[in-house]
Amino acid sequence: MTNSQVWFRGVRSSKFRHVYGEPAKRDKCYDNVNVTKNAHDSQFCAVNPKFIAIVTEVAGGGAFVVIPIDCTGRLDFNASKITGHKGPVLDIKWNPFNDNVIASASDDCTIKLWHIPDSGLSYHLTDWIAELQGHKRRVSYIEWHPTAENILFSVGFDHMILVWNVEKGEAINVIDCHPDVIYSLAINRDGSLIATTCKDKKLRIIEPRSGIIKSIGFCHMGSKASKVTFLGTSGRLLTTGFSRHSDRQYAVWDQNDLSKELYSDTVDSSSGVVFPFYDFDTNVVFLAGRGDGNIRYYEVTEEYPYVHFLNQFLSGFPQRGLGVMPKRGLNTSICEIFRFYKLHATKGICEPISMIVPRKSDQFHDDIYPHTASSKPALTAHEWIRGCNSMPILVSMKTGDNIQIQMPKKPKLTSPVIEPPAMNNNKKKFAFLSTETIPDYRPKDLINEKNLKTNTNQTTKFQELQQIFGHVEVSNGENVNTDNDLRSLFKQQAEELRKMKKLLAQKDRKIKELEEVVKKLQNKN
Repeated sequence: MTNSQVWFRGVRSSKFRHVYGEPAKRDKCYDNVNVTKNAHDSQFCAVNPKFIAIVTEVAGGGAFVVIPIDCTGRLDFNASKITGHKGPVLDIKWNPFNDNVIASASDDCTIKLWHIPDSGLSYHLTDWIAELQGHKRRVSYIEWHPTAENILFSVGFDHMILVWNVEKGEAINVIDCHPDVIYSLAINRDGSLIATTCKDKKLRIIEPRSGIIKSIGFCHMGSKASKVTFLGTSGRLLTTGFSRHSDRQYAVWDQNDLSKELYSDTVDSSSGVVFPFYDFDTNVVFLAGRGDGNIRYYEVTEEYPYVHFLNQFLSGFPQRGLGVMPKRGLNTSICEIFRFYKLHATKGICEPISMIVPRKSDQFHDDIYPHTASSKPALTAHEWIRGCNSMPILVSMKTGDNIQIQMPKKPKLTSPVIEPPAMNNNKKKFAFLSTETIPDYRPKDLINEKNLKTNTNQTTKFQELQQIFGHVEVSNGENVNTDNDLRSLFKQQAEELRKMKKLLAQKDRKIKELEEVVKKLQNKN
C-alpha cells in the first residue's frame, strides 16, 4: 500500500457532534398511564404543541387518552378517554394544520376523526366528526399529507393504501399494488411521492394520485418488518430492517434506482424493529428500536457514506413507543432540536426526552434553527388532487412569522376536466370493494327458473330502482342521486305498470267477449 492510498481518519467536524439526550424529571412526566399492550408495530403516541395522545389498554373495544401538554404528573384513574372504536386502536396521528383534530385507525376497519376542545376532555368522547370506511380488514397505519389540507393516507391489512379527502369523507384513490402485508409508509417533503416496505421484502416508490410505481427493488432480506423514511429533498431514502442472519441494519437508497443500495451498515443483533425518525431541518436521523433503551442518531450529508454516526442516548428502561413533538413546539432557549415522548414498556409512564445541542449562550441560534414547517397548509385538497405540488409554508422559530413562498400556479380550466383512466379504474375498484356481499341460499333449480315471480320480489321494486339509478348517469347526462329523483322515477314506473295492467284487463275482456261469441255460434250450429 502506497502513502497515497493511506486514509487518515480524523474527527469529523459537525455542530451536532455533541448532541445529548436529557430525560425529564419525574414531575414533568405523565404517570399512571395504562399503555396498551398490543403487539402491533406502531408508536401508540402522538404529540403536538397542545396535547399528547396515548393509546390505552381497555377490556373491550379501543380507547386512547388525550392530555393537555402542560398537565404533567399523575393521571387520574378515571380520566376521560376517546372510546368510539369497536376494536383496538392501532395508530393515531394529529392533523398538522389543526391542533384540535386527531385521526385514529382501528382494528374495526374504520378511521375516525375527533375534535378535542382547547381545555381537554371533560367526559368520555364517543361522537366523532368523520368516519372513513373502505378497508376490508384492520387499518394498520395512517399518515397526514405534509402540505395539502384534509388529505389522509391509510394502510390496511387488506394490502391496500387508500388516499382520502377528509373534507368530503371519500376515498380519491385506491393503491393495490402490494401482494402482501405493508410494513410502513413514508411521504416525501412535498407529498408528491410515497415509499412503502412490504412483507415481500421490496421497497416501492409510488405516485399517490395515480398509483403508478415509479421504482421498485429488494431492500432487507430478513424475515422481520422493515421501515422507511425520506431523507430531505435529495431524492434519497433510508430503510431499517434485518439481514439474512437476523442482524439489524440500515441502508441508504436512491429513489430513482432501487436496484442496489448506496450504502448499508449493521447496527447490532437485537430483535426489536428499528424505527427511523428524520429531522428535515437539521438533517439528523434518529434510530430507535422497539424494546431498546437507547436511541442512536446520525447526521445525513450529501457525500458518501451519506450517514455519519454522532452519538446515542442510553437508558435502562425499554421503550414501547415514541411520540415526536413538531419543531414549532420545541424550546429554543435550551437549544433543543428534537423531543421524544417515550412510552415505557414496563411502567405506565410517558417520559419526555429532549435532544439538546450544548451551547453556552441562551440566545437564539440561527445555525441550528432554520425556518421550519408551519401549521398553515400550502395547498387545498382540490389543488393537490388536480396535480399541484408545493413545499411546506415555513415559519421562523425566532419570531413565529410565516415565510412567504411562491405558491404553485393553478391550472387554467379551458376545457372540461377529463379524469385519466387510472382514476376511473380506481373509482370502480373502490365501488366494487365497498359493495356488501349478500349470499343467496335459494336452491339451484329455483334460481335457474326464468319466470319465477312472487309477491316478495314485487315489493322490492323501489330497492331495485335505488340500485339501478343510485350512481348511474341517465341519458340526459344528469346524475340521479337525490331522493326526489328516485321518487319521480318510481312514480313513472308505477304509472307504466298501471297502464300495462289496464291494457291486460282490456285484452282479457275482449278475449271473454270473443269466447262468448264463439259459444253462441257453436250452440246455433
